[in-house]
Amino acid sequence: MDLFEKQSDRNHLLPPLAERMRPLKIEGFIGQEHLTAKGKILQRSLEEGKIFSMILWGPPGSGKTTLAKIIANRVKAQFFQISAVSAGVKDIRSVIKHAEDNHRKGITTILFIDEIHRFNKAQQDALLQVVEKGLLILIGVTTENPSFEVISPLLSRCRVLKLYPLSSENLTQILNSALTEDIILNQYPIQLNQQTRDYLIRSVNGDARKLLNALEISLQLLKIEKGEPVKITLELIKEALQQRHLLYDKKGDYHYDVISAFIKSVRGSDPDAAVYWLAVMIENGEDPLFVARRLVILASEDIGNASPLALTVATSGFQAVHSVGMPEAAIILAQVTTYLAASPKSNAAYLSLENALAAIKSGELPDVPLHLRNAPTGLMRALNYGKDYSYPHNHPDGFVHENYFPVSFENPGFYFPKDSGVEKFIRQRLEKLWPERYSPRKKK
Repeated sequence: MDLFEKQSDRNHLLPPLAERMRPLKIEGFIGQEHLTAKGKILQRSLEEGKIFSMILWGPPGSGKTTLAKIIANRVKAQFFQISAVSAGVKDIRSVIKHAEDNHRKGITTILFIDEIHRFNKAQQDALLQVVEKGLLILIGVTTENPSFEVISPLLSRCRVLKLYPLSSENLTQILNSALTEDIILNQYPIQLNQQTRDYLIRSVNGDARKLLNALEISLQLLKIEKGEPVKITLELIKEALQQRHLLYDKKGDYHYDVISAFIKSVRGSDPDAAVYWLAVMIENGEDPLFVARRLVILASEDIGNASPLALTVATSGFQAVHSVGMPEAAIILAQVTTYLAASPKSNAAYLSLENALAAIKSGELPDVPLHLRNAPTGLMRALNYGKDYSYPHNHPDGFVHENYFPVSFENPGFYFPKDSGVEKFIRQRLEKLWPERYSPRKKK
């Protein structure tokens, strides 16, 4: 019989496992210790009863919705939940009216907005006055950087709290809790060996919801006999992880899997595969600006100076998509996608930043050499600011061999151009200008 087949009618009506495991108190929340641990901002604000408007920014399955509901439960607020995908200004005004009535009665109102980055400017403007006056507490959640998606006046009235993918230790705790504490799962002697556990935790990329969904699906796939132990094998978990909803859920696992396949196809220089995944997203109603934004990032991260025009094409495409809208925006996305996919690739510029950041974090804040300092005043000139600086344009080819690093800094090399596209010519020039760094034997 199916694992759930003989449960009582009550159990049949229970919500999914991920919902059943959602804690109601901050003490039961697992992960995001930088926000929830003793003395940290959320734990402290709940303890003191001082709740503020906030934007919870983080990846799927990191606990954004759970934290919002914990906050509402703790302060005994009236909780309104809307989705930015389907709600409009009329819905916001309705909540505001309730908030004004509650405020007169001394009742706290919390407005929870899922995918707040999908609200347009007019919808966000409608929230400004009530948030500023404190008539309601706004809790917006988003997987997108709110600096780009939330208007500045609203953002300035909220605290942005960053959430991160859950650690392996966090996911292990959640898995163990589900097996031992869930109202259905704890009725069965469920067995998972360590190899299966490790694979499951690695595969969900810090997403607790994905972990619990995979566990629940694997159990639904099983046929068991009464009284027999339930053994979840590695093969079963692999099958469960590949199960997909029939509908494209823009905040679910499949949404993120498809955008991942799309980006990797562009990065892998396969325009056919890239436009295929683009079509999947378009056909299922994906936000075209979400796709366009990802392409702008990719143009710098994965193409960079191998084809400097790629960033221009991507940013122009983003602006065009924003101006034109669907359905014609899909044509623009196809052009940008195929161009970027067909372009030569290099992540050297991206890696140069990572290398430089690593060097800075490992040492003290450097002094700027005197010859590189600006000297707008007589005092600064008397202190030798700018002394001995050699202006490159006064030299042949606009170049002079100069030290632009801090004194005694040993440059390990940060930027290593590749032999791809325009970057090949950039490397040749750097080999000529800085042979000690870019000679062919130093090529990486």
